[in-house]
Amino acid sequence: MTQMNLGNALRALGERESGTARLEEAVAAYREALQERTRARTPLEWAGTQMNLGNALANLGERESGTARLEEAVADYREALKENTRERVPLQWAMAQMNLGAALRALGERESGTARLEEAVAAYREALQERTRARTPLEWAKTQVNLGAALAILGERESGTARLEEAVAAFREAMQENTRERVPLEWAGTQNNLGNALQTLGARESGTARLTEAVAAAAYREALQERTRERVPLEWAKSSGNQGVALMLLAERSRDVKMAKLAVQQIEVAFTILRDGGDVSSAAEFEAQLPKARALAQKLAKR
Repeated sequence: MTQMNLGNALRALGERESGTARLEEAVAAYREALQERTRARTPLEWAGTQMNLGNALANLGERESGTARLEEAVADYREALKENTRERVPLQWAMAQMNLGAALRALGERESGTARLEEAVAAYREALQERTRARTPLEWAKTQVNLGAALAILGERESGTARLEEAVAAFREAMQENTRERVPLEWAGTQNNLGNALQTLGARESGTARLTEAVAAAAYREALQERTRERVPLEWAKSSGNQGVALMLLAERSRDVKMAKLAVQQIEVAFTILRDGGDVSSAAEFEAQLPKARALAQKLAKR
């Protein structure tokens, strides 16, 4: 138990630090605990320790470029599910399914195929059988958001729109509990995710309704009411930059030069803030959009 608690404290430290040393120590502590907390001796405590070990490995996996740690995390969650069964401990089973889905989604984002993402979607849907809105409303909403995120990634990789439509529906479901009054930053994050899914849908459709919806009250503009630059500068930059990309797509279809120039400004600011803030991957995404946005603004200005 002391090793388990030590692991928990080290993992909490590791989540607040940029390095991985504390997380490595947490993994070692959980593995020490498992030498006595065996499945045969204390099955539920063994499963709980497997879960925490999986969480520490997943944290490590998110910070590393490879997939080995995430694979280990998936294996640990699957181990935990052998004792944390739905019949025996339904909410712990649902939590294990949720964590399994998150690790599978992280793996799926790094792989070119869709098998891991399909598994993640299945795990989230399993979790929702016990994490119901009536029973655990905020956990239900969180699971809906994660389900929507996995479906959105699948939708980006597929040619149709069915997965994206499902993602939009999941995000809208989540906002029934993730309200602005109750959990303002979670509400804003859900609005941002909704905007991203609508933007991807809009890019595949000939009309402008989806893109307008993404830019306006249904998503990014709403998100920016709570994701302010002063409060959460990096999240503000992402939502503002995402809105800029949607504006660029709208400007291209409506031939609106003012909108195109605004899109450039928002994408440029998002790139700069994210780059200076150390979010290299997000900065790179907006940097890749800049040449197209600038070229569009110049083209429309010459008309």
